[in-house]
Amino acid sequence: MKIKVNLQIFIFAIIFYFTKQIKIYTILMLFAFIHELGHLIAGISLGLKAKSINIMPFGVSINFEDYSDKYIIKKIIIAIAGPLTNLIIVILGMCNKWEEDIIYANVLIGMFNLIPLYPLDGGRILKYIIQLSSNPKEAEIITYKLSNTLIIILTLISSIGILLIQNIGVLLILGYLWMLVIQENKRYKLKMKIYRLVSENRKLLS
Repeated sequence: MKIKVNLQIFIFAIIFYFTKQIKIYTILMLFAFIHELGHLIAGISLGLKAKSINIMPFGVSINFEDYSDKYIIKKIIIAIAGPLTNLIIVILGMCNKWEEDIIYANVLIGMFNLIPLYPLDGGRILKYIIQLSSNPKEAEIITYKLSNTLIIILTLISSIGILLIQNIGVLLILGYLWMLVIQENKRYKLKMKIYRLVSENRKLLS
């Protein structure tokens, strides 16, 4: 299993250090890793093998081998496992009166990942649910449109939030979300080209 570290994580750590938010950033990264362990345990339990772990500025991402479209139910379970892990930690923390930062971090990570914006867990869950009653291409199109609409709405809301609370962390998270959406938009366009080529080849052969 390969482990990849995005060097931008060190830049973000320096920024949070000088803005005196390094403690909460460290806690967020720790529980983001535990969040991803939830995905990993669920994937292994369902018979999938982890291919790589990517450590990014605002979280960790695990890719599995043999993760084709025929495993839609398994994909949904794996996607839910991460936020569910954070929910369990929040419940344990409240019952045992853990430090508020730990509870806050897990609420934030869980809610953040449930945003229906691909490739966050919420976006993945939505995409896979659509695939259950549709086809991969239709699911890609709907998810693409929703993600691009949602990021614009989040940008407008976050802009107001940044002006009110003047927290650079909100700006960094927003920038990170835009980076994810832009990357997925490139993949989406490539997938649409593949779908179009396959469709044209089928017409030629028929």
